[in-house]
Amino acid sequence: MFTHPFDIVMVPMQILIFLFTLYFFIIGFCGMWRRHEKKILTPQKTFAIIIAAHNEHAVIGQLVKNLQQQNYPKGMYDTYVIADNCSDDTADIAREAGAIVCERTHPTKKSKGYALDWMFARLFKMKKQYDAVVVFDADNLVHPNFLLEMNNRLCKGDKVIQGYLDAKNPYDTWVSGTFAIAFWVICHISHLAKSNIGLSACLGGTGMCFDVEILKRHGWQATCLTEDMEFTMKCMAEGIKTSWAHDAIVYDEKPLTFKQSWNQRRRWAQEQFDAGNRFIPKMLKAGWKHKDIRMWDECIYLMQPHFLMISTIFIIISYIQLAFPPFYTNIYTFLPSQLMTAIVFGQYILPMIILFKIRAKWKAWLYMLLYPVFIYSWIPIIFLGFIHRNEHEWSHTKHTRAMSMKDIVGNVKNTSSFDK
Repeated sequence: MFTHPFDIVMVPMQILIFLFTLYFFIIGFCGMWRRHEKKILTPQKTFAIIIAAHNEHAVIGQLVKNLQQQNYPKGMYDTYVIADNCSDDTADIAREAGAIVCERTHPTKKSKGYALDWMFARLFKMKKQYDAVVVFDADNLVHPNFLLEMNNRLCKGDKVIQGYLDAKNPYDTWVSGTFAIAFWVICHISHLAKSNIGLSACLGGTGMCFDVEILKRHGWQATCLTEDMEFTMKCMAEGIKTSWAHDAIVYDEKPLTFKQSWNQRRRWAQEQFDAGNRFIPKMLKAGWKHKDIRMWDECIYLMQPHFLMISTIFIIISYIQLAFPPFYTNIYTFLPSQLMTAIVFGQYILPMIILFKIRAKWKAWLYMLLYPVFIYSWIPIIFLGFIHRNEHEWSHTKHTRAMSMKDIVGNVKNTSSFDK
């Protein structure tokens, strides 16, 4: 069956790489359109907005003030700030801006997941109760219709919802620009695409909305490095998918320097390996038990860093083989050349289609020239993430620049029609 000594390893590896690539390629094209939706525009749900903040004095005030501009009845939502192990004046600034501040200190449990778990427990004991909980990061800005869009999804029966993660500074530097392109691409070829075909999106750490009964019933208890991914998998194992709200937009600050980008992505890689170790076996078992393709899809999502590592190892081996007589069979020579060409060019064509769809500025098209640098720098980051996958310290990006909605009008998605 095998004609070369390493075929027993290399042939299955190539088949796995091809199937993964084809799967993501097909899913990606499903994000090139949107389903028509008749929205419920009458406010019905009440919201508790939660912001976990660790030494965020530079940005917390702008977010709290920004949230006061929601196109939603003021009596139907409250904003809570968790001043988590802060050594600055984050708490005072948040109070002055109008938030309800809850201060938390713990010598070891310092991650965002612990902070949210602590806050939810307090929230459920309060006299005032809410229909849903929304979570933001301190450096965010939020579209005025965010709560209205989440209200629409909740009224239609969705229980766990992720909003559109946009960038508030996509044109500052080539690093923030390529970072923004990556987020725009993921929002379309992953979240929107899966939503279009009935699969589950994945929580993104901010812009998340939860039906409060789901949190009470299952508990947050998501305290690993990726509390968002952990909760996504816990819910999916129970058959509760994460819905996608494409018009509930959050504007997130992207790193300005390559070093900041590197450190943040390394932390994300650590987080995904950590979550994968916990949930890949569980999702495989749950998918087999329930015969639910959504669970298997989430398992594939968790395997992405492993897939990148395997692909990198294969590429290195393929270059080594050039210096020696063939020691494995290259199965790609037996596949239609047109298919392979489409897959290779698709990874560049799809982002360009998305830039056109969102009407990105000319700078974004220039940043596309450096987009491969951003993409391929993931390779060493993934390996470092694997090595450091068991580290659990909250290592957040330091924010020093406050921006308001006025600063981003016209630069990012759906900001041309308002000025706040």
